Amino acid sequence: MIEATLCFVLRDRGDGRPDDAAGAPNATDEVLLIEKRRGLGEGWYNGPGGKLEGDETPRECAARETREEVGLELDPAALEKAGELTFLLDGTVHTRCHVYRTETFAGEPRPSDEARPEWVPTDEVPYDQMWEDDRLWLPGVLEGRTVAGEFRFEGGRPLDEAEFVDHELEWDASFRAAESD
Repeated sequence: MIEATLCFVLRDRGDGRPDDAAGAPNATDEVLLIEKRRGLGEGWYNGPGGKLEGDETPRECAARETREEVGLELDPAALEKAGELTFLLDGTVHTRCHVYRTETFAGEPRPSDEARPEWVPTDEVPYDQMWEDDRLWLPGVLEGRTVAGEFRFEGGRPLDEAEFVDHELEWDASFRAAESD
């Protein structure tokens, strides 16, 4: 089983445009997505992230992967746990993914060998260029909700060529007991 992370960095667009019907600005109306340049999901969009290494915690992994992939510095303690996703391939757990979000970062995103970063308005996320399951849980995460989910794929390896067949979601899940991660 792979233990991995995803991190969604959010920011205000900063253009002064109203974002809701009442004209109030949305404080986090852009999300940093990456276009994967290699590996699982190559050519697709997602948040920065990757596999845990050694004895690092999921929070440390999310911060490290974001720094390596797009050059932003994140404080692991400032990351908010937003999700816990389990991906099954042919009935066996393939990946457990810890999902984080933050509005606190230092630096400007830059491309790397692994990823091309892009600030995307949260209402224009390219779900048709992402994993099929992302459209089920990511909108809620971007709105500030938490989610625990299980996603089932069939058809053998690799996962990105398997067929998405079913899912279960639990919204507003509590991750307080997992503070050590």
